[in-house]
Amino acid sequence: MTNTKWYRICYRMKVTAILPDDLISEVQKYTEGKNITDSLQKALSEWVKLAKVKKLNEKLRKQPLHFSNEFNAEKIRRMNRT
Repeated sequence: MTNTKWYRICYRMKVTAILPDDLISEVQKYTEGKNITDSLQKALSEWVKLAKVKKLNEKLRKQPLHFSNEFNAEKIRRMNRT
């Protein structure tokens, strides 16, 4: 089995979905994809990225970051520059 076949078997999924034509047209317009598959892949990838950011923001809202009392921005800058 070639690498290409293995990739297609493991990492791609053929999906049948009933979606409104106007939604598909709008997705194609905004993503500027080469075809419907490319447009949907771009849109879904972007949606997943945004969902991850929203989830992280919610987590930070519930439990904000706390810096150590010894934290010193100038000391960190010097350490990074050496």
